[in-house]
Amino acid sequence: MRAIWKGAVSFGLVNVPVRLYSATENHDLSFHQVRRSDGSRIRYKRVAQADGEEVAYKDIAKAYETDDGKTVVLTEEDLASLPNRSSKEISVEQFVPREQIDPILYDKAYYLEPDAMGAKAYGLLREALRESDRVAVVTVSVRSRMTMAVLRVREDDAAIVLQTLLWPDEIRASDQLDHLDEVSEPKKDEVAMARMLVDSMSGDFEPEGHVDDFKEAVDALVEKKISGGEVTESPDEEDEADSGEVVDLLAALQRSVDRAKKGRGEGSGKDADEDDGGSSKGSGGTSKKSSARSSTKSSSKKSSTKEAASKKAG
Repeated sequence: MRAIWKGAVSFGLVNVPVRLYSATENHDLSFHQVRRSDGSRIRYKRVAQADGEEVAYKDIAKAYETDDGKTVVLTEEDLASLPNRSSKEISVEQFVPREQIDPILYDKAYYLEPDAMGAKAYGLLREALRESDRVAVVTVSVRSRMTMAVLRVREDDAAIVLQTLLWPDEIRASDQLDHLDEVSEPKKDEVAMARMLVDSMSGDFEPEGHVDDFKEAVDALVEKKISGGEVTESPDEEDEADSGEVVDLLAALQRSVDRAKKGRGEGSGKDADEDDGGSSKGSGGTSKKSSARSSTKSSSKKSSTKEAASKKAG
C-alpha cells in the first residue's frame, strides 16, 4: 500500500511518527454510458446554464451558494486568504469510552503504521487503547481539511485504526421523517414473540460469509459475453479542443501517429510502437540515404553528359 499522509501522533509528551494508509477500497460497480450502435463512449461537456455555451476549464471558478439561493464567486485570492488548517500532527485531546461514540458518526477508516523510530511508542499507545477499552479523540488534517477522528484498536489487529468522524451538524435529525408519528406501541405478547424470533435467529457476525452476489453475477455475465465474442470495439475518439483536462501526452502522440499511418494504409499503432526502436528511424534514415544516392547519381550523369558534349564540340 502507498502512504497518503505522514506525520506524528502526540499524546502527552509522547510523539509517535506514523504513516497513514487507506484501510478500505470501493468495489462498487460502475457502468459506462455508450452509444448502443457502436459502443462509443458518451462524454459530457461543461456548459453554462445561462446560455448553454461550453466553458473552458480555465474560465471556471469556485462559488458558494447561500441558503437563500445567492451565489458568491470566490477567487483564488479569496481562497488563499482562508485559514490554513493543514498540520502534520494527530493531536490526542482525550480518551473516551468506546460505547460513547455513536456509530453513525464514523466515516472514513485509515491504518496507522509507525516509523522505525516510533515502533516502541506505537506499541505503548496500542496496548493502552486495548487495555482501557477506550478510543482516543483526535483532530487531524487529511487532504487539507481539519476534522475530528478517533484512534481505536480492532480485536486481534496489530494496527491502530484512525477513523474520521462526521461533525455533529452533518448528522440529519430523525424528526425530519414524515411517518414516525404513525408508529404505535406494540403489545406485550407481540414483543415477546419478536424476542423469540430474535433468539431463534441469533448468531455471531462473520463478514466473510456475506458475498456481493450482484458483482459476482455481473462478472459472470461479462465473462460469458467475452467468451461468446460479444465485444464491441469503440471507434477512435476525436480529441476535444480546449477541454482543459490533463491529457497523457504520450498517448495523444501515439494516437496521432496511428491515425497518420492508418491514412497512408500502413500498419497499426501497435506495430509502429514495436518498431519505434529501429525500423521507424531506420526507414527514415534509409529514405534520406536513397534520396541522397539518387541525387548523386543524377548529378554524376549530368556531369558526364556535359563532358561528352564538350569533347564532341572540341
